[in-house]
Amino acid sequence: MRKRLLVMAFGMFSTAAMAAGEHAGQHAEQGDARVDRTISFEAGDMWFTPGKLDIEPGETVKFEIANTGNLEHEFVIGDAQAQEAHRKMMQEMGAAGHGGHGDHHGHDMAEGEHGGQMPSVTIAPGETTTLVWTAPAEVDSLEFACNLPGHYESGMSGMIDIQG
Repeated sequence: MRKRLLVMAFGMFSTAAMAAGEHAGQHAEQGDARVDRTISFEAGDMWFTPGKLDIEPGETVKFEIANTGNLEHEFVIGDAQAQEAHRKMMQEMGAAGHGGHGDHHGHDMAEGEHGGQMPSVTIAPGETTTLVWTAPAEVDSLEFACNLPGHYESGMSGMIDIQG
């Protein structure tokens, strides 16, 4: 009986550990896609650097996001409508008494005008996280943002121009 409980506990812990720090959004795993370019990002307290990107349609980019600030952040890619819907959900969750971003594992990411889940990662203070993403061909521009309450409003967003 003890052995069975230990195996069950280990299974739950390892599943939670693998899921921690990321949203349910779709993005390629590190080994699943050929990366055309790596872009290093810095997420500070209420800003991203760089603030604008030019990416080719179909280009697969590996984002390396270093959180150099003191607060948890997220890095979400989507159109303006999807970003706004996600931001509203995050504010409602905060008002409902859910604490930090980590308290709502697996929440649904808003679907953008062009369908599909918004690719995203959560970055703890002092950590670096990666996200592999392929730029769609049918879109001219997208936005990247941190939609934690107050972060977007303080300047944590930028544009991705998809050059055709």
